[in-house]
Amino acid sequence: MSKPINDAQAKFRRPLLTGLVVALALSFALPSQARETLRIGYQKSSTLITLLKTQGTLDKTLAEQNIDVSWHEFPSGLPLLEALNVGNVDISADVADTVPIFAQAAQAKLTYFAQEAPSPSAQAIVVHKDSSLHQLADLKGKKVAVTKAAGSHYLLIAALTKAGLAFSDIQPAYLSPADGRAAFENNKVDAWVTWEPFLTSAQQQLPTRTLADGAGLASYKRYYLTSTNYAKAHPQVLKVVYDQLEKTGHWVKTNPRDAAQVLSPLWGNLGLETVETANSHRSYKVQPVKSDELGEQQKIADAFFAAGLLPKSVDAKDVGIWRP
Repeated sequence: MSKPINDAQAKFRRPLLTGLVVALALSFALPSQARETLRIGYQKSSTLITLLKTQGTLDKTLAEQNIDVSWHEFPSGLPLLEALNVGNVDISADVADTVPIFAQAAQAKLTYFAQEAPSPSAQAIVVHKDSSLHQLADLKGKKVAVTKAAGSHYLLIAALTKAGLAFSDIQPAYLSPADGRAAFENNKVDAWVTWEPFLTSAQQQLPTRTLADGAGLASYKRYYLTSTNYAKAHPQVLKVVYDQLEKTGHWVKTNPRDAAQVLSPLWGNLGLETVETANSHRSYKVQPVKSDELGEQQKIADAFFAAGLLPKSVDAKDVGIWRP
């Protein structure tokens, strides 16, 4: 049988019980701070974002602000920006300069939050080494593999224009980089327009010749985007991402072999020399986007509209711009 509680014990237990009741009540009244999640969409060619994901740098930095990160891979830029527009991801890793133009034509509410400085040599038009095609004008009537809406698509249009040809003067074969490589390798197409690291890989593994790269034709910037609503609601998150991208871009250029060792297995175990060469053609210099520097974006929009590839004309400046 339990012993009766004396007066001294009762006086001690009353305040103790009262404190426990108050603490329990406060635990229900004051819920713990809810964690947020940043959803990032990316492609295999999204070098800087891929490095941040692999090395865990961004996850660690944002975790200190009570923000988790979820990663979502897409096969190409257009599906990625479609997901961004409908709210399935919050920010997009870098996409070629052409992709936002197609998204704008579809009335997507997008905001630029960073760009990489031009990398004109990171894409090119290649033919077989023994091909009878020796100048851009020779593309007339030929079958050319190109990825629709990619930066290489605009390079092809600009190259044809320089040669005095219209887009309708060639037979475009719209293929992914992997399918384009296969078609080119098996002589199903006469020429192939592609970008890094697919470009260097083909140049080192196949007998190819370059008809033209982007020099003087297409500067090839890559843009990072978010939804306009997310930019307004979470500018502090964009600042963290921007800073991490900037640091990572600098690291790639100053540590090319270390970067290649990380990227090689992510790029299908490409040789380290191939990865280093491919990266040497990219600037990886992350910069703010300025409205008065969107002139080439307007040229891209006008070229695609003139070629009948856009349903309507696009004002390249009719887009949100976030500045760090």
